[in-house]
Amino acid sequence: MYLKDRARRLKTNLPALALALRHKRTPWAAKALAALTVAYALSPVDLIPDFIPVLGYLDDLLLLPALIALTVRLIPAAVLEECRVKAAEAQGGSKGKNRWYCALPVLIIWGAALFLVLRAVFFRRK
Repeated sequence: MYLKDRARRLKTNLPALALALRHKRTPWAAKALAALTVAYALSPVDLIPDFIPVLGYLDDLLLLPALIALTVRLIPAAVLEECRVKAAEAQGGSKGKNRWYCALPVLIIWGAALFLVLRAVFFRRK
């Protein structure tokens, strides 16, 4: 059960870190690390690609929890608790709702990148 509890805590800490990133009482070093942590967690690009057996998921299992733990240590306890409560309220209010529009910016970026690659490959000037 210990691993399940830690995974559940990680799941609730990530949205709290995103909220702490915008909190006015969060120190700038914690904001910088929180921005890096949230960006890495949401990024489709990993340090080690997931298709590499074993090593691909190792960075997700080690690096992300380490980043979250370090960021949590830098954020004042009162601020973190306030952000955790807000994150829990937000997640409770959105259960069952489809939030497809949150993925729209990522899809637009990937679509633009794909377009540029295809254009460079197929429509090269000679």
